[in-house]
Amino acid sequence: MTLEITPRPFWMLPSMPFSDFWKDADEWMSTPWTQNGLSVYEDPKQKQVRFEAAVPGVDPKDIEVTYADGSLFIRGESKEEQKNDKTTMSQHRSYFYKVAVPDTVDQSVEPEATYKHGVMTVAFTTSSKPQPKQIQVKSIEK
Repeated sequence: MTLEITPRPFWMLPSMPFSDFWKDADEWMSTPWTQNGLSVYEDPKQKQVRFEAAVPGVDPKDIEVTYADGSLFIRGESKEEQKNDKTTMSQHRSYFYKVAVPDTVDQSVEPEATYKHGVMTVAFTTSSKPQPKQIQVKSIEK
């Protein structure tokens, strides 16, 4: 028996109608996005975008949260040192997160930052999505 393998270009992968691809888009787009200890949740019903960052072992007073130029920065650091007669043990934890904040956040409302069980949560209130603006084209004649 001979098996013949014919290479296929990557654009000829098994296909599905484009409408089927987007059929369940609401479900997978509303699930939290998580990467390296940072989760992003968008709740259109409560008009809120929430960022949750894992900062285990860091005291809340040692966490710095900054929002500037459309980005959220979360920094946390802790140092512990234990000394015995013969040994010294030290631990150092450092976390840094930077994430772009959507332009739908309401700039007039102060974000709320809370800490619970090693997770820093920063919640932004969202406003209605900006509507596209039609720009009139003017002709300039010489």
